[in-house]
Amino acid sequence: MDIDEKVSGPGGASQKNWTHWNITINDELPLEMRFNHGHMVSITVYSVLMMVSAAGNLTVLSQLVRRRRMGRASRLDVLLMHLAVADLMVTFLMMPLEIAWAGTVQWLAGDLMCRLMMFTRTFGLYLSSFVLICIAIDRYYAILKPLNVTWEARVRRALTIAWVCAGLASLPQSFIFHLEEHPDIRGYFQCVSYGSLPTERHEFAYFLLNMALMYVAPLVSTLYCSSAALLEIIRRANTSNDKMRRSGVGILGRARARTLKMTVTIVLVFFACWSPYYCYCMWYWIDKKSVQSLDPAFQKAMWLFSCTNSCANPIVYGAFNRNRWTWRSGPVKYTMSKRLEKRFTVPPRRFYGNIRRDSSQSEEFHTK
Repeated sequence: MDIDEKVSGPGGASQKNWTHWNITINDELPLEMRFNHGHMVSITVYSVLMMVSAAGNLTVLSQLVRRRRMGRASRLDVLLMHLAVADLMVTFLMMPLEIAWAGTVQWLAGDLMCRLMMFTRTFGLYLSSFVLICIAIDRYYAILKPLNVTWEARVRRALTIAWVCAGLASLPQSFIFHLEEHPDIRGYFQCVSYGSLPTERHEFAYFLLNMALMYVAPLVSTLYCSSAALLEIIRRANTSNDKMRRSGVGILGRARARTLKMTVTIVLVFFACWSPYYCYCMWYWIDKKSVQSLDPAFQKAMWLFSCTNSCANPIVYGAFNRNRWTWRSGPVKYTMSKRLEKRFTVPPRRFYGNIRRDSSQSEEFHTK
């Protein structure tokens, strides 16, 4: 059954089936072993998700890379850049695999590609979860220890650990999944996981480990770090509101609060996208018979819904930064925030002339 393989790992592996022989045998195959309506839905939805995710994450990544080249990237920008890379790995590695697999139903690429693709299928998902943990910890230190000047080294170490842990967490997929021929139908091969672990208890333990790393850890870490940071913001606002306002620290605090809101929103979206799938998997382990009687299209929808997280992350980033940058066309492209646009009058083609500072400490460009 499809669900038996879906719950064996974070990326799942549906026991997809497709025939490559004469029409007489094809007519005798069960519905789940032939191309059906559920596969068509999977291909359509994955194609849409792939286009949306590619457009959003490539846009976010290009903007963040441009900021870094200009020397304006913050540590949160660096972390978001790696989150976009993780989402793009899901977009260009996992989603095309799902589209092709739904089209062929059975596995046609051999045992080596079966093991390799199962590794890459989950690597981006693990990396996205671990980068979310890095973002939560970074926001914690940014608010509770804002004067720490070693943030570059800390972020670099955290991201290195995230990438290494994603690889280690995905590595078992290469050993658990393998190519296997159908016991009754010769020439019918599938990339499956059953039979690799000795007992059902081992399979359940492996599922719980995947769930803890990919789902529980980001939620718990973000909940703790965000709660501690929020309490610190409230404490500072109540004890030193006047001092912060005079020194300008209040503006900095509001900026940190905004990035904290964005971080919490990203994780809430992560929770909303992944919760149905893991609730569904837990339902399977509690009562397999009732789950196996469900419509296969519904079973596929649970996994499809979780993949929307890669599409949602760039939308959240864009929503919180829509007023931050404005791109103008012309011989020279200017990147300025709306707040600066109110203070500056920019000549349309050339920056020549003198710069004068008036009594209000604002700068204006005056052409000769």
